[in-house]
Amino acid sequence: MKHLIFHTAGESHGPQLTGFLQGLPAGLSIDFERIDAALAERQKGFGRGGRMKIEHDRCQVTSGVRHGVTLGSPIAFVIENRDWENWRSVMSVQAEKPAPASDRERQMSAPRTVPRPGHADLAGALKYDFEDLRNVLERASARETAARVAAGAVAGVFLSQFGVETACHVVRIGGAVAPDKALTVAEIRMATADSDVRCADPAAAVAMHDEIRAAAAAGDTLGGIVEVVASGVVAGLGDHIQWDTKLDGRLAQALMSVPSVKAVEIGDGFGQAARRGSTVHDEIHYDFARTQTGSRFYRKTNRAGGLEGGLTNGMDIVVRAAAKPISTLNKPLASVDIHTKEAQSAFVERSDVCSVPAAAVVCEAMVLLVLADAYLGAFGGGAMNDVLERFHAYAARLDRFGR
Repeated sequence: MKHLIFHTAGESHGPQLTGFLQGLPAGLSIDFERIDAALAERQKGFGRGGRMKIEHDRCQVTSGVRHGVTLGSPIAFVIENRDWENWRSVMSVQAEKPAPASDRERQMSAPRTVPRPGHADLAGALKYDFEDLRNVLERASARETAARVAAGAVAGVFLSQFGVETACHVVRIGGAVAPDKALTVAEIRMATADSDVRCADPAAAVAMHDEIRAAAAAGDTLGGIVEVVASGVVAGLGDHIQWDTKLDGRLAQALMSVPSVKAVEIGDGFGQAARRGSTVHDEIHYDFARTQTGSRFYRKTNRAGGLEGGLTNGMDIVVRAAAKPISTLNKPLASVDIHTKEAQSAFVERSDVCSVPAAAVVCEAMVLLVLADAYLGAFGGGAMNDVLERFHAYAARLDRFGR
């Protein structure tokens, strides 16, 4: 059962994106600057396309908040698409299509009939019986993720009440790979603050720039791997009882929903498949003086990524997502016109060369939303004070368990 309901609406070149967030308790002070700061982070990154020069994302909350504090009712918000001004006739919702205002609009109004390999174009047209692929690509566009980032920032405000903090960084773009080492949330934030590829290793960041430049010169695109770390997460979130209550499964599903993401690992993930159990599992220790961590039970390693048996174990949550290269190439791949069935090159829509740094921000937002839902499921109530009271009672019980 989901306790935090989140939906988005809107097309890439429509007038706005709309978000809907239900389930947060009353009495939570909303940090609007945090929301807009997260949206700004999503727009950054070396290798982004021209769209980011047009948009200047800001979130306008339209319901569920009064005088900066949640009411317990559904929170709705909108993010304006500035590029809408250039697409009014193309994306009009009216039954009678307005006449194009320019030759450019007339060109954009032409039906898209040649699908891009790797995109939702063809499969979406088959499912919904569309003659124009724009009916698919406008919603399948990663532009929708701006609404996810805004909602994730609200979830982050909620989680901060429990001491939960998160950070994201890029560990690979193309063939450029950052050294594999565990980093704390604070270390990631400090190391990536001035990196336009959101990489914590300066040498790897230089190599990532070179990879992106080379791909751009070749008319190609690049993918990569991002990592999200969450600290301060209480032990026991999630469940081992049913398949759909396991928190690792829910995190994986949320990350797989991010455009271009094709693989997810938690902790050492894929690497563990090649090793013996004696080198994989995190041994459990007990600290009578509680000098190692806040809990007397602790582990010296975190190969499990903070999750065991579908539950959090009190260690940092560490998840990675692998994003494939963007489907729109300036030197397009072979395809077929859905009307004539003739071979053609896929159409070229304005796009990025590499959006991996932005994908990291989106993945962090999805982790925040899943964790917020897990906290609400464990400690939920109508008012923030009630939620905190239940959380502190649970934390006290864990402390008594450790004695």
